[in-house]
Amino acid sequence: QVQLVESGGGLVQAGGSLRLSCAASGRTFSNYVMGWFRQAPGKEREFVAAIRWSDGSTKYLDSVTGRFTISRDNAKNTVYLQMDSLRPEDTAVYYCAADRALVIQGAAWFYDYWGQGTQVTVSS
Repeated sequence: QVQLVESGGGLVQAGGSLRLSCAASGRTFSNYVMGWFRQAPGKEREFVAAIRWSDGSTKYLDSVTGRFTISRDNAKNTVYLQMDSLRPEDTAVYYCAADRALVIQGAAWFYDYWGQGTQVTVSS
């Protein structure tokens, strides 16, 4: 059974940094794409970033490019989202997701497995 467990959310001032972690278990993820999505109150779930586990290729939402970095640690089976220069508009629940595919997709419905989410709040 696939399990994705996020951690690392919290409250931070604008301009600050947070690092989210997603611990993955239940199978080998070498043929998976791992994604981060976020959902703010009253808004649809939004793609933030993704990484192809096999070769480390990445894709980002335009508004986070240059501020957020997605990475993975093969030994720990963990995916990270380093978030720098945070803005109030980054406030949302952040979800980790896994897609058994080789092509990085930005649409949530491609992803088969989801974590429970972690709250990120950026104060102005």
